[in-house]
Amino acid sequence: MSGGNARRRRLVLHVDLNNTVVAGDAVSGQGPRAALNTFLSTVTWGRPGAAGEWQWVSDRPSLGPPCPGALSYYSRHGRDPAFTEAGPGRRFGSLHARHLQLLEWPDGPHDAFSVEGEGGKRYHLILPAFFRLLAALHRDGRSFAVVFRTFGTDLPRALRAVAGALAGQHPQFPALRDVALPVDLTPGQIRCSKRGVVLTRGVERLTSREDGRKLYDYFSSFEGIGGFQDHFDWWARNQFSSRGGKPLWIDPHDPDVHHIFIDDNIRPDPADTIVDPQVFSERGSRSPRHVPTSELYDICLVQTDLLEAIADEDYFLRCVRRCEENYNHYVSRMEKDSPGQLWDGQ
Repeated sequence: MSGGNARRRRLVLHVDLNNTVVAGDAVSGQGPRAALNTFLSTVTWGRPGAAGEWQWVSDRPSLGPPCPGALSYYSRHGRDPAFTEAGPGRRFGSLHARHLQLLEWPDGPHDAFSVEGEGGKRYHLILPAFFRLLAALHRDGRSFAVVFRTFGTDLPRALRAVAGALAGQHPQFPALRDVALPVDLTPGQIRCSKRGVVLTRGVERLTSREDGRKLYDYFSSFEGIGGFQDHFDWWARNQFSSRGGKPLWIDPHDPDVHHIFIDDNIRPDPADTIVDPQVFSERGSRSPRHVPTSELYDICLVQTDLLEAIADEDYFLRCVRRCEENYNHYVSRMEKDSPGQLWDGQ
């Protein structure tokens, strides 16, 4: 398969909100300062010393452990909304301050696109990197849709903000008015059980119980921008493992669509990750297999680096392009493993 074919695939981007495109958490009431602290506690690494004291093994945040045996601070102490303000996390205070400053809203107060933080300062509600992604995909003539997938309660506000930006109201991205994407302001729900997955939005209702392909087909033909609240209680009942995570269906036999999930809680460890990827291994199959994150990492699954997403407005675009290149290789490998099973004409 050529790179040109890959470029023509329709993109369906499943995008988390909290600490992915929104630096905050409506459920816990965290604003940008606390949310950035919480994220930093998940990407800084150390280990307990002989006396039980915390010892850092790296001065640089990273999504994965920098060396064997390293533990993230949060894995031992929990997520800390005041991480850089006391205790061992103080050494990352300047990093926190720098990225918090980058988050500051540069224009006059705008309730749709900015949020108030401590000290009366205002910050971006949705990261500029997300709007840059929409603008770049439109400029490249890509066919795409965006599905917000969150456990939280902030879907309505995020959808209204995106709708306003696409109406040309965002002072930094006026050209988004040219992006002809409809925004459905009605939040949907995804609920999981041992019997399967049930999706509802307005009058729409679909279930995977009889046919595992129904929800794949639904999202593959999704139009515009919308959002769903995923099932946090199911994730918690499954010990925050992939088996209770946000479901994502992948069909490498489909030449027309590439699904990508972007979430800060995607991790290679199946016992500590937030997405449940399910792959249709055979052409036309109705029963997907659950696969580990590692099989699709940076192919269909992106672990958000919030620091980079704040500092680099091309961050999400780079993530998507990297996934497209890797997905091309992934499909080619599968074609070699099962010749004749993928689509005709390749």
